[in-house]
This record gives sequence, structure tokens and C-alpha cells, in this order.
Amino acid sequence: MTICVTFFILNLRVFIFSGEHKMNFDFKKDIKRIVVICIASVVMALNIKTFVRTGGLYPGGATGLTILIQSIASQFFHIELPYTVINLLLNAFPVYIGFKFIGKKFTLFSLLTIVLTSTLTDILPGYPITYDTLLISIFGGIINGAAISLVLSVDATTGGTDFIGIFLSQKKGVDSWNMVLGINACIIGIAGLLFGWDKALYSIIYQYASTQMLHMLYQKFQKTTLFIVTNKPHLVCQMIKEITHHGATIMEGEGSYEHKERSVVYSVVSRGETDKIVHTIRQIDKKAFINTIKTDQVAGRFYQAPTD
Repeated sequence: MTICVTFFILNLRVFIFSGEHKMNFDFKKDIKRIVVICIASVVMALNIKTFVRTGGLYPGGATGLTILIQSIASQFFHIELPYTVINLLLNAFPVYIGFKFIGKKFTLFSLLTIVLTSTLTDILPGYPITYDTLLISIFGGIINGAAISLVLSVDATTGGTDFIGIFLSQKKGVDSWNMVLGINACIIGIAGLLFGWDKALYSIIYQYASTQMLHMLYQKFQKTTLFIVTNKPHLVCQMIKEITHHGATIMEGEGSYEHKERSVVYSVVSRGETDKIVHTIRQIDKKAFINTIKTDQVAGRFYQAPTD
């Protein structure tokens, strides 16, 4: 792992400082990203060896497809294929999409995650904690979701369908959920036909636990609608713009109790920024009334920080 990281840092510096690519290099931030990716990669590799393989599960995405190909090669052709080779081949096209359409540094750090996780999965030994498939499905999914959240928190991804999903969502404005769900359904369906439906159904539990954990920990793409009744609407709007780069709408209304005019600030922001905004509003106007509502979908212009 040390060799991989050292090689990655050397190539990253060359890549960043070459005139062709013109990428910004933030030493502290990028070192932090590498450290977090290394930790997450170890966790994901151990999770695959300890839970996924012990339970005979088939997760979604490139990981699940890699394990499925290994199982088919082993059981039907008696060939033991290395995890690293298959996973890197499956990620070749998604990585190309990342470099070309999403972001070069984002893709480089994602590639580090893919290489480390793949290599460690082949190298690290497995230590079965339990042979109860239900427990494996639940806790394996929780650990997987937590590890993916770590990677996403430092602006990288675990590869596979994540690249395609981000590309379709950000660049094409297409809801990628159905496509990703379809790919995972195909993997589980093939696994069920070849190796038994019990493992396929347990794999669905694994994916559900992983998704719920990811949804709870990673909130960048989740949105919150704010309705703020305040006497300082312009200051509140300015604060929202400074923190989130989102605009706001000021509406005039009348309070039903005192029958006085009240200003209502309306804005949609990222869920991860909501707590900071509410705290800052309290500093600006202690008497402000704030209503936060979970937002499922936004149509129209919504600022999304660019991927590096």
C-alpha cells in the first residue's frame, strides 16, 4: 500500500504541475484526502474478505460484478482470477468518463481508491466474525456504506457505476438511479440463477443497509427548503449566498397574531449546510422563525460546486 500511495503522490505532482492540465494543488487538503482514502480502502477490503465473501454475497456495482465473475470462473471453469485484475478492467471505461467529463483530480483520487481497495482485497487475509448470513448482510452493508461515505466526503468515489451516475446527473441532467438499480438487479439476478436465490436476497439486504448508511452520513446531494420569518431579510439572504452560493427569495406577509408585516426568506440549500445556516441566522436575528423541510427534487437552476 505504501508503494501505491508513494507512486500516486509522485504522479499526482507531475500531473498537476504540467502545463497541459492546469490543476490546483492544495498540499494539506490533498494529503488529507489520501489518508482518508487509505483508511476507507482498508475498511472496504476487510469488509469484502470478512463479510461479503464469508456470506457469499454479491454487492452492487463493479465490486459485485467482480465477485460474480470470480465465482463463475471458479465454479464452472476452475480458474482462480485475481480480484485486482478484474476490478481494474471493469473500471477502465468509468475512469475514462471521469477524466474526460467529470474532473481530473477527482478521478485521480478515485483511481487511488480503486487500486488500493482491489490490491488489498487480494493481499489481506479474511477473518470471519460470524457465519450468520443475515448478520453479515446487515453489518457488512453498514460498514460498506460508512466506508463509501468516507471516500465521498473527500471528493472521490469508489469507482464503477458511481462515475456513470455522477456523469449522467451533473452533465446530462438525467436521473441515474434507475440505471444503477437496473445494473445491480442484473448482477443479483444472474447470481440468483447461478448460485441460489437465498444469496441474492441476502445481497439485497446488504445493499439496502449500505444505501441507508450512505444516505445518513453523506448529505452533499440532499436538499433542504428553508422558510425564514425575520426582520432582517437582506442580511439573511446575504449570509445564505456567502455560505452556500445559493440565492434566496424575499416574500412579504402579515403575522396573524399582531397583524404586522413580516418578511419571509425562501431558499433551497444543501442539507449538509443547513445546520450552519440555521446557527448563523440565530446570530443575525434571535427572534427569527425557521422552518426546514426535506426537499426531494428541484427543477431549475441550482448551484452545485464543480468537481475538481
